[in-house]
Amino acid sequence: MKDIEFWFSIGSPYTYLSVMRLPRLQQKTGVKVLWRPFPLRQIMIEMNNFPYLDKPAKEAYLWQDIARQARKYGLSPNLPAPFPLEGCDLADRVALVAQKEGWIEPYVRQSYLHWLHDGQPAGAEPNLSHTIFECKHNPDRVIAAAEGARIESTYQAALREARERHIFGAPSFIVAGELFWGDDRLNDAMRAAIPQPRAQVVKNVNGTAPTRLRTAPVQPTAPSHRQTG
Repeated sequence: MKDIEFWFSIGSPYTYLSVMRLPRLQQKTGVKVLWRPFPLRQIMIEMNNFPYLDKPAKEAYLWQDIARQARKYGLSPNLPAPFPLEGCDLADRVALVAQKEGWIEPYVRQSYLHWLHDGQPAGAEPNLSHTIFECKHNPDRVIAAAEGARIESTYQAALREARERHIFGAPSFIVAGELFWGDDRLNDAMRAAIPQPRAQVVKNVNGTAPTRLRTAPVQPTAPSHRQTG
């Protein structure tokens, strides 16, 4: 069985669908997924690719399509959601902190739930502090680490690797060097990762309704660090 590299940016609305589907797919197949946050915004700037900027009809379709796909997977987002995200880079850098510390999956999932279900933009307050707090970590500590030189160096290394591997959008999946782009290619990536006949289980597995982390109703202290660009 091969690993799947899951390249994503929390600023990508379609990535929400993959984030919510992956737990059940992993449970059914046993495939290992490597979560790889990267600076999608910078890649898009370099390609001069802004698919929804000043395109209201296309953005309207984006939300219509995500809602339609979400219903298939038993998800109930409240759309349209705030978009684009000013704080997507900070959200992704926090994901790198979470990756190093072993809590990236719940962090990304909760970020999307607060964004697309509660209307709180990811990478900004109150989403940022609430999500980190729900993952049982201190928002001030995590955000300070995310804005530090070590994580910035890791973030730029991810950008260089994304360029080298010809990743141009999110979500993207890489299996044994083969690129699959888009949530609608997730099942194909799963089939490429696992041997026959076990790959057949992917056919009937889509997703499941998201489960929120449960925490005591304590309001975290607002961090002093803020996304600036």
